[in-house]
Amino acid sequence: MLVKSFGCAIVGINAIIVTIEVNSEKGIQFFLVGLPDNSVKESQQRILASFSNLGYKFPRKRLTINMAPADIRKEGAAYDLPLAIGIMAVSNQVEVSKLEQYILMGELSLDGTLNPIKGALPMAIKAKEQGFKGIIIPKENANEAGIVEGIEVIGAEDLSQVVDFLNGQRDIEPERIDMDSLAQEEHYSLDFQDVKGQEAIKRALEIAAAGSHNVLLIGSPGSGKTMLAKRLPSILPPMTLAEALETTKIHSVAGLMGKNKTLLVTRPFRSPHHSISDAGLCGGGSFPQPGEISLAHNGVLFLDEVPEMQRHTLEILRQPMEDREITVSRAKMSVQFPANFMLVAAMNPCPCGYYNHPDRECVCKPGEVQKYLNKISGPLMDRIDLHVEVLPVPYNELSDSRKGESSLEIRERVIKARKIQEARYKEYPGIHSNAQMTSRLLQKYCVLDLAGREALSRAMHRLGLSARAYDRILKVSRTIADLDGSERIQMGHLAEAINYRSLDRDNWGS
Repeated sequence: MLVKSFGCAIVGINAIIVTIEVNSEKGIQFFLVGLPDNSVKESQQRILASFSNLGYKFPRKRLTINMAPADIRKEGAAYDLPLAIGIMAVSNQVEVSKLEQYILMGELSLDGTLNPIKGALPMAIKAKEQGFKGIIIPKENANEAGIVEGIEVIGAEDLSQVVDFLNGQRDIEPERIDMDSLAQEEHYSLDFQDVKGQEAIKRALEIAAAGSHNVLLIGSPGSGKTMLAKRLPSILPPMTLAEALETTKIHSVAGLMGKNKTLLVTRPFRSPHHSISDAGLCGGGSFPQPGEISLAHNGVLFLDEVPEMQRHTLEILRQPMEDREITVSRAKMSVQFPANFMLVAAMNPCPCGYYNHPDRECVCKPGEVQKYLNKISGPLMDRIDLHVEVLPVPYNELSDSRKGESSLEIRERVIKARKIQEARYKEYPGIHSNAQMTSRLLQKYCVLDLAGREALSRAMHRLGLSARAYDRILKVSRTIADLDGSERIQMGHLAEAINYRSLDRDNWGS
């Protein structure tokens, strides 16, 4: 007798249907084929214990189980449920009529309880695409998958509930999520109104958020670089439904959703330690998983103490910052992960940390400041639009009890500027913000008048700005003009943008 049940394998951030064929004939052997890893092979012992504790019978026959397609490696204990149901169906303990209508995934405890799994959301999306009626998963994953409309999401607590449901002896209400209520759940615990002073830095981060520009914060220890960076997500525009779904898929595949979570509606903020490995940053493993740059998709990747990172690890950022995605290649597969993030890097200006400090003297030897800055390569620095010097806050500002401007007020201006950019680039696929402008778009939308061209020329010569700073100044100028609601780039917009290229000056650090 041959019975089929259906599960899913995760490749990248997408799911692939896995057909589990269970064949029963005379004998007492057990064969599991189809490229299963060790955790899948161990499912036999978990299934045996579950059957025994729940009063079900494991068939005393020769069972051959094939997991197709056989050229894709099956990993993890989430296949326990479809394997167990297939075995029960082939031994006439489960009705086969509903098996072709549902995807089944779940890890079994020895007492039959279903433990949560990774990737429930992409599995539900794939089930809908392939025309399945529903998906049966652990109860703790039901909220996550329930945001997919047009498909039944059945959350079960243990194996016996699944068996009773398939046999028609129990009704389980499908999970339903109110999408309107999810949109109201966006909340950021950190707010710019709690920041004392640093008005110039707040302005720079507002410009960065408005144009999706990458930022480098450089300043002495305790000046507030990390504190300011952590508040950046609170002024970014709300995520669209498409952005929220894609972000949730990535975190679901990485197993970071947690219990009873639904849709990620707040923009992610990822802050890996400077000792992170190449694979931790870009993703990897024998069966590739998303790294920090993908977990920061549609949000902020904050790299503190960036010169302390390994040089080759930092250089990994160059390609995904340009292409907004990263390809992880292994011997048997190549996987693409989205990586559309805002980079915020923070660093001390020198090894001792007090170069350019208003009150303390730098004790570094001659040449050490420039050597420290050179740990960040020119090509990587070329992809950072704003260089912002962060100075310590004076005591009179720290002791001021008045609240500053709130994140909500700043965010309203950012959203207004982003809407201008969306309208401007609506005919250009993949371009949504000023930071993504190509050279051709720069020539079209960043036209300077005669006075502006002369001012930029003088700045390039007097300040010793490098050629790579030219495009960045124009992009930032365009964003500042959008914040002001100006159709053309004015002299004030250009001057402010030039001020944010401090590290490109020849005399900085010398």
